[in-house]
Amino acid sequence: MTELNNPRIMIVGAGAVGAYVGGNLAKQGLDVSFFDAWPEHVQKMRTDGITLEGTTPEECFTVPVKAYNLTELQGLKREKPIDIAFICVKSYDTAWATMLIKDYLAPTGCVISLQNCMNEETIANIVGWGKTLGCIAAKIVVELVGPGHVIRRIAKGGAEHTVFRAGEATCVITPRLETIVGWLSKIDSAKATTNLWGERWSKLVANAMGNGVSASTGMSIKEYMVQEPARHLSIRIAGESVRVGQALGYALEEINGFAPEVWDLAAQELESGANDAPNFRKVEEKLLANAAKAKEGARPSMGQDMLKGRRTEIEFINGLVANKGKEIGIPTPASSKLVEAVQSVEQGRAPAGIERLM
Repeated sequence: MTELNNPRIMIVGAGAVGAYVGGNLAKQGLDVSFFDAWPEHVQKMRTDGITLEGTTPEECFTVPVKAYNLTELQGLKREKPIDIAFICVKSYDTAWATMLIKDYLAPTGCVISLQNCMNEETIANIVGWGKTLGCIAAKIVVELVGPGHVIRRIAKGGAEHTVFRAGEATCVITPRLETIVGWLSKIDSAKATTNLWGERWSKLVANAMGNGVSASTGMSIKEYMVQEPARHLSIRIAGESVRVGQALGYALEEINGFAPEVWDLAAQELESGANDAPNFRKVEEKLLANAAKAKEGARPSMGQDMLKGRRTEIEFINGLVANKGKEIGIPTPASSKLVEAVQSVEQGRAPAGIERLM
């Protein structure tokens, strides 16, 4: 697909991020359809559209959309093929969701992973590398609070940080990528990247620091970050994740306002007991400032999943760091500890609480 002329877009998995991005694309007048396995959600979107809320009046609106249940997707064979499919399901559902939508793609269609974790290889193994893109959504904090209703709980990134970073799996800038980034930039700050894999691992580091902490403690961002055990564990996990990513050859980008090396050094200072050292002090102050700015009740996606009784992505985030670290001989005790903490709560072996991190 070299250009996008009135493309048909399908959001595969209309959860918080999928519904938020898709709803905003629909508001731009694009031809957007939604596929989801939650019948009440699909019905609400059909009858009343998607309602989005944010921190400013212009972010709050309802837009009419087309939506499909799982049993209705086969009907797409009688309709216009899909030019762009955004895969927005959880990582553990990536393969089947991509396989499902593959048959309905246009010959020049493409698939974009709009997910956490490193799922582009899974997608490319199904549709091909030339049809695979990835998009990171950084610090977006959206929640599906009910059928057809999404709330974004933090202010837009704007000049402070780039929210959407989209790239081809082949790491080249293409016309279709530039067009997609143009759409995303009307939602929030966006850029096209030739470093998709470095961007992906950098986002994985950020996710590894907080998602599992929220899930295992049951706390919001504002609640857990002021707890010293949680904050210190987050810093150690950041250091481990940076070391593993760099050893794997990824060119890591800035993470939560600091170069990746700063997080590595801060973790080393913490592990050595030098808690007043410059790198540790800088990142701890940053984490506390982030907590102060966080909206009451705001949780990362894994914290939301745990509250709703859903399966978490812990194996695909901290579990991936631990597994890759083991493969290349880099210790990841903090990451491994958090995997066990989340799984103990998820499997009902222990209650959520700060004690899980001790």
